Amino acid sequence: MLGDRALTVTDIIVDGWYDYHAKYAEGGSRHVIPADIPTDIFDACMDYALRAHRVLGCRGLTRTDFRWDETRGLNGLILLETNTQPGMTPTSLAPEQAAKMGISFPDMCRWMVEDASCDR
Repeated sequence: MLGDRALTVTDIIVDGWYDYHAKYAEGGSRHVIPADIPTDIFDACMDYALRAHRVLGCRGLTRTDFRWDETRGLNGLILLETNTQPGMTPTSLAPEQAAKMGISFPDMCRWMVEDASCDR
């Protein structure tokens, strides 16, 4: 989420466990953006992320993580957590998603600083 805008859905592909190396090492995992998943699952992820962001009273940038058991369809979509301080490293998902949506890293950082204003 960037404000009240769900950016996109990322599918993280790993060989083995999604461990420290898979998260932070260059080439430790592969990110498919936008995720190549059924439209109803994609749309549900976007909707649930927005609703979680709002119901938790979040502002600014958040990232909501899911697991999906494709054998169960929509019933297999599980919201794991909403991260209120998602990563900003070269392998982080939020900057990568923003870039895929046409938002450069400097523009995203500018938006975050401007959005952090207390004068809302």
